[in-house]
Amino acid sequence: MRLADAEGLEAVSMARVAKELGFTTMSLHRHVENKDELLQLMWNASAQGAEELVLEGDGWRPRLRMWALVQRRILDAHPWITQMPMGAPPLAPNSLTFVERGLETLDGTGLDDEDKLRVIGLLSSYTLSEARMAYDAAPAAQQAQVPGAGEELGLPWDFRALLRELVDERAYPHLHRIAWDGRPEVSEHEEFSFGVERILDGVQALMDKDRRD
Repeated sequence: MRLADAEGLEAVSMARVAKELGFTTMSLHRHVENKDELLQLMWNASAQGAEELVLEGDGWRPRLRMWALVQRRILDAHPWITQMPMGAPPLAPNSLTFVERGLETLDGTGLDDEDKLRVIGLLSSYTLSEARMAYDAAPAAQQAQVPGAGEELGLPWDFRALLRELVDERAYPHLHRIAWDGRPEVSEHEEFSFGVERILDGVQALMDKDRRD
């Protein structure tokens, strides 16, 4: 994990990990079968402490919101998770415990277990997608901040700034209006929180529908 945090997931190999530990690659294979198993162990370790997680708030919504924000903090601390193969959901103990904590937030809501799992999956997919886009955008933002000789660091291009350079009012009237509305660009985490709230709105609508039915 230390290697991946510092240098990205591509820095992690059986040979590199063995070298960092002061062992041969062959000796590492006695403990970890292959890189796929190593990645699963890393993913599980990233959720360490899930069994001690206390989700606070009055009712399901603030607790589930906190669950999503905790997940996002984990991804921001270990962005290499967003680059891992996603062929199957993580099934190691810490990961399962974290999912269990999420499901517990929906106790007493009237949702059946299948819908609870779908809600947790939807929030996880959204959180992972947003974290992946933020991670992929980081190099471009850093390049945009490289100053010229004697210049101070500038702000990276934001979406509205790009639109002002690109869109024609006649061809793209709606985008043009957004580009020039004068509002400051919101932070990526504000955008993330907006999406979380809309998902939670949808969960509430599902609960209301179930009560009517």
